[in-house]
Amino acid sequence: MAKKKGWGRRILKVTLWAAGGFVAFTALLVLLLRFVPVPVSALMVERRMAAWGDSKPYTPHHRWVSLDEISPNMGVAVIAAEDQNFPDHFGFDWQAIEKAYAHNEHSRRKRGASTVSQQTAKNLFLWESRSWVRKGFEVWFTLLLETEWSKRRILEVYLNIVEFGDGVYGVEAASRTYFGKPASRLTPPEAALLASVLPNPHKYRVNAPSEYVRGRQAWILNQMRQLGGGQLVKEL
Repeated sequence: MAKKKGWGRRILKVTLWAAGGFVAFTALLVLLLRFVPVPVSALMVERRMAAWGDSKPYTPHHRWVSLDEISPNMGVAVIAAEDQNFPDHFGFDWQAIEKAYAHNEHSRRKRGASTVSQQTAKNLFLWESRSWVRKGFEVWFTLLLETEWSKRRILEVYLNIVEFGDGVYGVEAASRTYFGKPASRLTPPEAALLASVLPNPHKYRVNAPSEYVRGRQAWILNQMRQLGGGQLVKEL
């Protein structure tokens, strides 16, 4: 009996040390990434690994730029499309979560309620999965981002790592790939078109927009005007 208690204490001690180490390491990592450009995300690594077993050629495009080098039109476009309460919430939009839950109970087409902060945490640090384990990590990293970063930094990183198509990561790469110009020169319609594919950039295409994408683009443009246009991003 004494041996079993001894082993139990050791296991508990190791578990506590491991948990403490994880908390300290992730907190320091997130703090570091507050100040330096993000060279790669977990999603980029996952896509690269998946491409190794695929016969199709895969050439990733990614170029980091500061938020000041991105047109404010792009920032307000993704806020309008993905997370209109982004300036005010602390990582989670509970009203949107309740609406999504009520909708999903009665509809086959599921609706998500992930905020820009949650999507940044997921794309930057985690793997693609719908497991509760991954969701738990997403909650933790989202809280870290909201605690250690400003809203401007969260938006800046999101715009630099979000996927806009096969191998196209970040708005600078997307703008140059689809419009042949830097992200600083994106117009409201172009920004809205890029934002319109974000729910599924492998199903919806910027360079061949479907009727659904065009309709979503028009809706996003209207929402951008109601939110005050690019001024919203400047005030973050």
